[in-house]
Amino acid sequence: MKEHPVDPITVEVVRNAIVAYADEMADVLSKSAYNMMIYEVRDYCCGLLDTQGRMIAQNRGGLPIFLADLGVAVKDGIKRYGLDGFAAGDVVVMNHGTVCGQHLNNVVVYAPCFHAGELVGFAATRAHWVDIGGSRWGFSYNATSDVFAEGLQMRSLKVMQAGEPNETLMQILRDNIRSADAALGDLRAQTAACQIGAQRFGELVARYTRKGVADCVSLVWEQADKAVRQVVAAIPDGRYEAESFIDNDGFNLDRPLRVKVAVEISGACMTIDLSDMNPQVESSVNSGRSGGIACARVAFKALTSPDLDVNEGCFRALDVVLPEGTMLSARPPAALGQWSIIMPTVIDTILKALACAIPDRIPAAHKGDLGGCSFHGVDDNGAPFLLMNIFGGGWGGRPHGDGASASMSVCQGDVRNTPVELQEIKYPFIIERHALRPDSGGAGRFRGGLGVELTYRCLCRCRGNLGFDRTLTPPWGLAGGHDGVTAIGIIERADGTVERVLKATGLAFEPGDRITFLTAGGGGYGDPALRDPDLVRADIDNGLVTREAAERDYGVRCADAASASTDPPGALAAQ
Repeated sequence: MKEHPVDPITVEVVRNAIVAYADEMADVLSKSAYNMMIYEVRDYCCGLLDTQGRMIAQNRGGLPIFLADLGVAVKDGIKRYGLDGFAAGDVVVMNHGTVCGQHLNNVVVYAPCFHAGELVGFAATRAHWVDIGGSRWGFSYNATSDVFAEGLQMRSLKVMQAGEPNETLMQILRDNIRSADAALGDLRAQTAACQIGAQRFGELVARYTRKGVADCVSLVWEQADKAVRQVVAAIPDGRYEAESFIDNDGFNLDRPLRVKVAVEISGACMTIDLSDMNPQVESSVNSGRSGGIACARVAFKALTSPDLDVNEGCFRALDVVLPEGTMLSARPPAALGQWSIIMPTVIDTILKALACAIPDRIPAAHKGDLGGCSFHGVDDNGAPFLLMNIFGGGWGGRPHGDGASASMSVCQGDVRNTPVELQEIKYPFIIERHALRPDSGGAGRFRGGLGVELTYRCLCRCRGNLGFDRTLTPPWGLAGGHDGVTAIGIIERADGTVERVLKATGLAFEPGDRITFLTAGGGGYGDPALRDPDLVRADIDNGLVTREAAERDYGVRCADAASASTDPPGALAAQ
């Protein structure tokens, strides 16, 4: 490590300051946003970047799957305007599919940071808008479509120039977005977050000089890189491969999609090769190149530096091989609306490839999707509504412990489901059940975590989309553990008919219809016969495992266990 002309105390002040600024940006965004996907679910990230678009710091809890995204957006703006083409008070908006590689609802807003008239960096946010125009509202699988049907694309456009709003662009947004008030409110919230980030970074430069801050950041990156390479170097050299499958693309339901990865370790460097991924598909289950890189980065960081703050240094030891034309590097104008739903399975598969090299560190597969639901219609007061929610599920059993239950995917960081109370206040639905799903975790010495059961009852006519995966391909167990239980949706119509649904777009619902989502459980780890019988009995007593499953999977008879009934009502009893 080269010598730096900064003292260690200053380095620590700067290290913590840049993360604190990103966290402050996140606070401003979440407290100012208009839609629950931001202020409740926390579907966003905030960060500071240098004048080359490299990540200086990202907020704690920001979506891991956004690890490759802010930089490419800022670099595109630099390419368009040049570093001398930015002024204080500029704000740029960006969601272009070709550059960002994900669904258009994820909108980047960034602002230049200045000190004494000199450009010193950028403050950037990405957040999920509930609508961006296009042919469909909410989660959906668009067959034989392209990105142009999915909404407005904005490529490095200045929504504010030197502090003055671009009224032409604002009018385009008002005229083309269904929930324009929410979208423009979220735009203002992102702008405010970027402005506070730019202000704080300018103050830091004023205190320590541009060179001083740059030297500190460079050292922080080098330290992260050194820590990461020590972890990689401890993995035996070699090429490790794994394969799994996504259910389908939501259109060709009998055609599973191949996830094939290779991980090569050479000294202190790791290469993740995604060349053999399934080719891009005709539905919206695609991402651009940045999506594939994000998958690799999430897996890499989970393995090498889960406790380090996110910065550019965390990824210097990683190389990603990803040719064009796969479902993780789709060529334009591929549809991208469901870009993220497959990514947890890709990350699980990368980890699975290393299970034989570092078996004491790799868990079984988790619920494996980024799925959720959306309902849209017009309420009794004549107002249009869009309810969106994402679901927790089971994580895989680990080499030294059970998997977590009812948790979001590895891609989602501190994202949360929308609170039941707020959904019922704002939307014409009653949520009748939100509970753990018994027996959904795979049996093992260390049990997989449980999925959830979530039942909505419609109070008005509407349409809905079911967007999840692992409905046909279960989360796998490891080291003799059993697979987790797959996800499914069950519709109980008001007329008494029952439908089982795996994936669907545009389903029609009437008042009194019930829709139940049962999410996948995590795979088990290790031979179930080795599980401590007392842990099995505790699972029965806590309603996590039924007596029948305990005897079948673990060989444990529990006639004396005080198990409460966990059977769900109605059509779900058979699940």
